[in-house]
Amino acid sequence: MARVGEQRQNPPEAGQRVVTLASLTLTPLRLDEVTRLDPGDPQVEVAGTAYICGHSGWAPVPDDLPLEVALEVYDVCAAGWQTRELAPPGGTVCVLGVGNAGKLVLAAARDSMEGGLLAAVDMDPEAVQRVRELGLCDVGVSADLRKPLSAIEALRAAGVPAADLTVVVVNAPGCEPTAILATADKGSVLFFSMATSFPAAALGAEGLAADVTMLIGNGYLPGHAEFAVDLLRRDPAIRQLFEARVRG
Repeated sequence: MARVGEQRQNPPEAGQRVVTLASLTLTPLRLDEVTRLDPGDPQVEVAGTAYICGHSGWAPVPDDLPLEVALEVYDVCAAGWQTRELAPPGGTVCVLGVGNAGKLVLAAARDSMEGGLLAAVDMDPEAVQRVRELGLCDVGVSADLRKPLSAIEALRAAGVPAADLTVVVVNAPGCEPTAILATADKGSVLFFSMATSFPAAALGAEGLAADVTMLIGNGYLPGHAEFAVDLLRRDPAIRQLFEARVRG
């Protein structure tokens, strides 16, 4: 942090390393130079200045985590916190997508649930196998979530019942029908994907006569960043997955 405005509430100290908790689409940036660009890495290193507005959240860069890992975790931390609040003890949670957000969601659900069943679904069979082998889910299913009938058939064949909570963190459009069909009556669907079409979700639930509660993921929740970092510190499996992705 180079400078702090006088009206900033709960400010970081000047010189402290911080990460904005607002999306980069909401963070004013002045880019002076691109210093590193790798087509295989979603992080682009630049030189410049970011402006954190008065009401925007921030978090310190942890001393015990590589910067790249901290950035990955803070980017998806709200999905984990909201899942923790919604996951039913002894119920069934189905997570659609096992990217960074999906991994954190699975770890958060496991951390908060007593018993129950955790299922992970993704097109990438190797990614599904990794989270299964590390104990982040009970059942892993490889399926195209854009094809609802075949995806639901694969879930049922794997012994996964209709979920009490379905969390959508897959980075692909057209997955709304699968999420709705995967969820039990009176269950909940948490849409935490920018690829979600909310009109499609609403009309899909109506067309399928599905009595489900549909929630829009909020990228900011008090305590979400601290919880995500603490989870990495306590759960070797999720930390291993994040650090392995950064190492490539």
